Amino acid sequence: MRISFVFLILAGLLWGGSGELEHARALYNHTDYNGAIAILDKEPPSFQALEMLGQSYLALAEYKKATEILEKAAVLDPGDSMIRTWLGRAWGRRAETAFAFSAMTDAAKSREAFEKAVQLDPANAEAMNDLFDFYVEAPAIVGGGHDKARKLLPSLAKCDPDAVYFAEARLAEDQKQFDLAEAHLRQAILAVPGKVGQVLNLARFLARRGRFEESDQVFGQAQEMAPNSPRVLFARAETWIRTRRHPDEARTLLKKYLAAHDLTPDDPPRSEALELLKKVEGA
Repeated sequence: MRISFVFLILAGLLWGGSGELEHARALYNHTDYNGAIAILDKEPPSFQALEMLGQSYLALAEYKKATEILEKAAVLDPGDSMIRTWLGRAWGRRAETAFAFSAMTDAAKSREAFEKAVQLDPANAEAMNDLFDFYVEAPAIVGGGHDKARKLLPSLAKCDPDAVYFAEARLAEDQKQFDLAEAHLRQAILAVPGKVGQVLNLARFLARRGRFEESDQVFGQAQEMAPNSPRVLFARAETWIRTRRHPDEARTLLKKYLAAHDLTPDDPPRSEALELLKKVEGA
């Protein structure tokens, strides 16, 4: 009885705050990031609390706070691959919104975080995909490059086989091999039937190629597959805005997206939808 009593005391000390963390997690999962922050700010600085706090600030587009907090989380748990993944994302967003020299420094930190995340856990599909994206998009001066991206494909195939077709398509498109890129995107749809994300990838590609009628038809297929899906609403609105088409319809879709009650952290943050809305309203 004495051992059990001592165990219960230790368990209470170790997990006493877990109820509040679970509450914060529930708010985060319902995209109430401000509500999650209000709870997490009062919690002891555990790596779990700091990770969720950093994720919340990232979703609110407060990138400086997100990087500062996630750096602290990485110190508390240096072996956690997902903390490094979120840190890479936060530094990446800082790079996108920074001035020239700072952007280069921030981008390099993003790469380092993604590479560390993959090193810590080669089965971390999110980290592997993010590192691939970085290598494709970033210039060589900050560590990007298509050769590096292509070398990741075998590892990506092991941890996320469904993503390989899209990865191949991205490389082909960047090299202006458009027929090959389209073939990979269509293979992805056949390989994973019913996955709306693969259909959206094809719709976006067709729009970038100026094949607007085909793109709209594919977006229509995505809508049929996932009626009223926030992800489909956002993708269609974003594509219309980027291709300077249907501004009124895009505005309507974005307002519907912002009013949606079923958003999850996997959907684009409302902050991104608001930026697009400002863009289309200022056009």
